[in-house]
Amino acid sequence: MDFKQQFLADVISGLSQPLKKLSSKYFYDEKGDRIFQEIMHLEEYYLPEAEMEILISHSTKLVEGFDYELFDVVELGAGDGSKTIFLLERLKALGRNFIYCPLDISPDVLETNAGLMKNRMPDLTVKPVPGDYFKTLSKIDQSIPKIILFMGSNIGNFENGADVDFLKKIKANMLPGDILLVGIDLKKNPKTILRAYNDSKGVTKRFNMNLLERINRELGANFDLDSFDHYPTYNPLSGTTYSFLVSMKKQVVQTEVSQKYNLEEIEALGRQSGFAKVRHLLDSKSRFSVSVFE
Repeated sequence: MDFKQQFLADVISGLSQPLKKLSSKYFYDEKGDRIFQEIMHLEEYYLPEAEMEILISHSTKLVEGFDYELFDVVELGAGDGSKTIFLLERLKALGRNFIYCPLDISPDVLETNAGLMKNRMPDLTVKPVPGDYFKTLSKIDQSIPKIILFMGSNIGNFENGADVDFLKKIKANMLPGDILLVGIDLKKNPKTILRAYNDSKGVTKRFNMNLLERINRELGANFDLDSFDHYPTYNPLSGTTYSFLVSMKKQVVQTEVSQKYNLEEIEALGRQSGFAKVRHLLDSKSRFSVSVFE
């Protein structure tokens, strides 16, 4: 099944459910990539700042005990690499020898990623792999030790135990001694979280609306974009953030879920996924964790 067929099948499946939803992976076409870069620089969207602080300040601790002469750094959903570059630069400064393998569904953003790496780290070997990382992870050389990165709190996009299933799939592609670094948004003041998904400039709304525009453009749908509004919610008890597109025509389309965790829940996630150990490195305001699954 090619990409367009898969896209169509996922849209039909999602919109046929009682609570209609669309997979967040389809946000990222060329226009969606540009809008997401705007989100990354919003004052309300604290996640990149918090994650970058951890990558810069705790890079040595993140790879503590991972001592190999050559290894791969495999990044799932790599994006443009603007945060990861700081960790890679620190690894080089520590004298580590590695190959960077960014995996992303968007070929456009991988081009941007490779350009950044070439500019900042011209001696670094970069092997981008476009496509769904569920399918492309197995293409990575399994004989070389790996640090696998899953950053940006993307783990929060899974629902109903799918986060455990996802980590199990990753673990199945890991060798003894490999490590997995996962960026995870932590539970905190509900107002802080809600502002991040309902910014004052309406950029997040444009990001969500672009998914409907993409369905119209690529699949020949006829969503009336002017009839939709963007409505995010956050439940501080469950830690779940939902982004809804609410139609004035009595239709609700859920486009994104973003789960928040506490440290005990992250450790339980690791145990359920079969990892022996999980340790956490937090930003200075305890908003975010890069957790190391071993």
